[in-house]
Amino acid sequence: MLGTPRTLLAACAFVAIAAGCTRSGSGDALGVVQVDRPLPELAGTTVQGSSVSPSDYIGRVLVVNFWATWCAPCEREQPALERVSDAYRDRGVDFVGVNYRDDDAAAAAWIDRFHVRYPVISDPSGTWADDFGFFGLPATYVVDAAGRIRYQINTATDEDQLSGLLDSMLAQPSAA
Repeated sequence: MLGTPRTLLAACAFVAIAAGCTRSGSGDALGVVQVDRPLPELAGTTVQGSSVSPSDYIGRVLVVNFWATWCAPCEREQPALERVSDAYRDRGVDFVGVNYRDDDAAAAAWIDRFHVRYPVISDPSGTWADDFGFFGLPATYVVDAAGRIRYQINTATDEDQLSGLLDSMLAQPSAA
């Protein structure tokens, strides 16, 4: 016998979570899904001590990245996120990080280590992750200027992949 249904369910959940945080950062299109759904409301105090409000992003393209300090693929993609954020900031693109089920002190150390200049909000209960239809870490969502999620990246992204999606988004008439 393989075990009780509860044991099997727990084992399957563990494997799914572990696989979500250990995917390779290949940057291929398999991890990108085109979607069309409204951006869930992101509001609150950031790990850095400022605040985030939905009105901050009206008329701007937004990249929302879910990460955690205990996620190795998140660590590998963070420098690319920062470079893309710097390159697109003056082109009407904002970034928000969401620290998923993590410790705020560890998140603050991460922000310092990687010199993250965009706001990062804490999601200790996973509420925002649920609102986004979150699959696993890392996860990145690209939102158009009208406030609709257009791309969901279900794996670690890289500079070329994310820049390509942003270029495509900014080329659309309604992007800015």
